[in-house]
Amino acid sequence: MRFYYHPLSSCSRRVLLVAQQLGIKLELISVDLFRGEQNTPPFLKLNPNHQVPVLDDEGYVLWESYAIMQYLAELAQNKSLYSGTAQERANVSRWMYWCGQHLMPAISILNWENSIKEIAGLGAAIHSEVERAEAKFVEACQVLDTHLAGQEWICGSQLSLADLAIAAPLGDWHRAKLPLIQFNQIWRWFLQIQELDCWKETEQDPN
Repeated sequence: MRFYYHPLSSCSRRVLLVAQQLGIKLELISVDLFRGEQNTPPFLKLNPNHQVPVLDDEGYVLWESYAIMQYLAELAQNKSLYSGTAQERANVSRWMYWCGQHLMPAISILNWENSIKEIAGLGAAIHSEVERAEAKFVEACQVLDTHLAGQEWICGSQLSLADLAIAAPLGDWHRAKLPLIQFNQIWRWFLQIQELDCWKETEQDPN
């Protein structure tokens, strides 16, 4: 399977986390976002949305990181990340979709304003955008922090796709200046994530 990604893309990383955890081999093809390779005709044939990641499984092309995560989990012999009853799997999906709807928009803005713009030489952060995104981030984290009280992982006692989906963008917390440490339950959970082999194996140096 070919996997089109960028090393600084947290959406790419959540898929890499799943692949590492489940022992799935991917042929990695880096797409240089800073040079605009996501806008070229060959890439747009894979994903007309101009975004990574994209999975090509012998001609079956799939974009959207959450869908790719679920696809890999369905293919794997190891079903631990997406298993159980229909209700248990729906709970995992619920938190993945929550991440996309409530957490990722705020993180994307903060990562852009506080990190990517500097890396790409696009000027200083816009204060009003940072304030707006921080408020949205805190609002979302309050929900997750309350939910994590009294349980080891997001969906109970077992690591799932939901944990990897949500953890991936939090990996940029320092560079993106995410106000994360104030949330005790999230921080406790995130420290567990950072001890996973799949996390350590997918860490990237931004330089």
